[in-house]
Amino acid sequence: MIRRRDFITLLGGAAAAWPLAARAQQAKLPTIGLLNSGTASSQAPYIVAFVQRLRELSWIEGRTVSIEQRFAEGRPERFAAFAAELVRLKVDIIVTGSTPAALAAKQATSLIPIVVAAAGDPVGSGLVASLARPGGNITGLSQEQTDIAVKRLELLREIVPGLRRLAILLNPANPASRLERDEVLMAARTLGLDGSIFEFRRIEDLAPAFEALRGRAEALYVCLDPLLTVNRIGINTLAASARLPTTHGTRELVEAGGLMSYGPNFPDLWRRAGDYVDKILRGAKPADIPVEQPTKFDLVINLTTAKALGLTIPPTLLAIANEMIE
Repeated sequence: MIRRRDFITLLGGAAAAWPLAARAQQAKLPTIGLLNSGTASSQAPYIVAFVQRLRELSWIEGRTVSIEQRFAEGRPERFAAFAAELVRLKVDIIVTGSTPAALAAKQATSLIPIVVAAAGDPVGSGLVASLARPGGNITGLSQEQTDIAVKRLELLREIVPGLRRLAILLNPANPASRLERDEVLMAARTLGLDGSIFEFRRIEDLAPAFEALRGRAEALYVCLDPLLTVNRIGINTLAASARLPTTHGTRELVEAGGLMSYGPNFPDLWRRAGDYVDKILRGAKPADIPVEQPTKFDLVINLTTAKALGLTIPPTLLAIANEMIE
């Protein structure tokens, strides 16, 4: 039988412990691991959109959620180590922005939920079983990389009249880029173009690739890949010296001197990735959340580059362009 004095002492001790328990509970926040493909600067617009959406959904960094970021800086060989590190940290969810990063995360864990903000071809690259029923621990958004390839090539041909010889630059280590390459080659044949493949696995490959394509192409199609995005200035500098019009998948490469880009609005995809994270942190399973498609697409044209190449942008394209860089 507990005496009254002992009970009061016990109660007082428990009461003193409650604030400590509450603080400990507050300190243990759900953790999001961000596995980024590029650099902090190149990824900034996407991460800002993602974090802003999380705030709108009441996930505020440092207060209701913790975020661990890793940047591969265009070096895909880093993905495996970073993914393993996030698994060791026991993050609650991993968010990636590219197919190679997502594949590394998938290899590292079959238990932690993974959200891909912009997968090139999630089914074709083996990330998910289907768009409607992803299965496993991965879901997210597709950027329709292969589907858009044809449209991008058609737009390039409108800007470069009489185009016959096309060079395709890609990182063959990226499964989504290989699928995109195949789509571009098929589209090129349909449009009566001669397509040549040039590969780029590391920065040292860049100059030899351009030397090899010199005189063999009238325009350059750059497949979307983190390695190529990080090296966008070098790519566009070499393309300009070879007087090659270029087409890309994101506006960042057009800002760096590329001729044009057409593709999904990536900040919007990352913003929508915030909704996936919200659902999963509240108990939904990735296997049950369908992979969604882009809803916003951007056509960006660099008028300064067009002028330097002696190209005139058709009025029809000027009318539908989302942005023109001068």
